[in-house]
Amino acid sequence: MAQRFVSIIIPCRDEERYIAECLESVLNQDYPKDNLEVLVVDGRSTDKTREIVKNYTLNAKSYTLYLLDNPKIITPAAMNIGIKAAKGEIIIKMDAHSVYERDYVSKCVEHLIDSGADNVGGVLKAVPSKNTLAARTIAISLSHFFGAGGSYFRTGTDRPMEVDTVAFGCYWKKAFDKIGLYDERMAKIEDLELNLRLRKAGGKIILFPDIKASYYPSSDNLKDFLNHNFIDGIWTTYPLRFGFVSGSLRHYIPLIFVLTLSLSIWLYILLSLFFSLQIAFREKDFGLFFVMPLVFAIRHIGYGFGSLVGLVKLLINK
Repeated sequence: MAQRFVSIIIPCRDEERYIAECLESVLNQDYPKDNLEVLVVDGRSTDKTREIVKNYTLNAKSYTLYLLDNPKIITPAAMNIGIKAAKGEIIIKMDAHSVYERDYVSKCVEHLIDSGADNVGGVLKAVPSKNTLAARTIAISLSHFFGAGGSYFRTGTDRPMEVDTVAFGCYWKKAFDKIGLYDERMAKIEDLELNLRLRKAGGKIILFPDIKASYYPSSDNLKDFLNHNFIDGIWTTYPLRFGFVSGSLRHYIPLIFVLTLSLSIWLYILLSLFFSLQIAFREKDFGLFFVMPLVFAIRHIGYGFGSLVGLVKLLINK
């Protein structure tokens, strides 16, 4: 079977800490370089991101890499720019905060073709971006089902399974002709919204555990982690303004928890302490027992209050 031409799209902005390691893992893929192009779509970075990417484009010999400009900054706009410029019949979205196994692209293509799916993805392993207790606990919380809910692309799975969304999708380009491009109103939930549209159109999304990548969380301290989850929470409910309703209950559980805080607080504390103790024994670090409950609370309460603010913004705008 002839190799399919693949276009990798990497949206980024101010990623000088991570973009080089990401590109190295992408350019060292075992997929044939003649059938691969990499499109880095930059959202007007103010650091050295563009300079780093330009150096890769200037030194390109065995690979094809382009730097594209994203004046709208947001990720869905970057993806739309990349999709329109892409030559491949297969589109793979990649994240600049991540490092990919050498067979990541070949596994994506293989499973996309063999499974008959419209979108496939793999499992993300959260890796601390700093060697600090806060960064470690944040990474652990994002890969634990108490922190990530039913997001199997975060918690992992031992078998292929049909899911509602994946972290970095591998799509047939023709799928976008059928359902349209990314909705640029959905600045923080672009993948969830797109994949919901895909499934409503009869498309199938499958998670494969042998497609693997490591991910550096964007927050490495508790203050940033709280802010990040608060914003994510807003983008769970505010898109109701545009008629978007997530089909998964897990996105609304933090909101339900916040609204019923007086009733659920003691059960939550017991669960948090139980899972924190379990993690402390697993990691052989008892210090985690004292920090994990705080990190779990920041994730859940920050997300829940963000969702509540999203509802208020929705009502005010209406």
